[in-house]
Amino acid sequence: MKNDKEELTLSKAQEQVDHWIKTVGVRYFNELTNMTILMEEVGELARLMSRTYGEQSFKETDKGKELGDEMADILWVLICLANQTGVDLTAAFHKNLEKKNIRDATRHQDNEKLK
Repeated sequence: MKNDKEELTLSKAQEQVDHWIKTVGVRYFNELTNMTILMEEVGELARLMSRTYGEQSFKETDKGKELGDEMADILWVLICLANQTGVDLTAAFHKNLEKKNIRDATRHQDNEKLK
C-alpha cells in the first residue's frame, strides 16, 4: 500500500480497495451484502452526528468514535460497490457535477430560503 499521506484520487482509491480486497479480504461480498453494509455504515454516521450535533446524548458505546472514520467506512463500501459494478467514480463524479452545474445553475441563488 502507498503512503497514507500522499494525495489520493478516486481512481487510486478504487485501485487500492480492489488490491486490499483481493489480497487481504479474499473476495468482495456480493453486491446486495455490500449495499446492506453501506446502509449500516450510513446509520453509524447518522448516530454519531445526532449525538455530536443533535440533541441525543452519548452512550458508552458511542464514545471514542470519530466522524472521519465513520465517513471513511462509507467511502470504502461505496468504492467496493463501484468496483463490483464497473463504475469509474472519477468519471461518474465529473458527469454528476456537470449535471448539477446545468440543472442548478441559478436554483440556489434564487432560493429565498437560503438568503
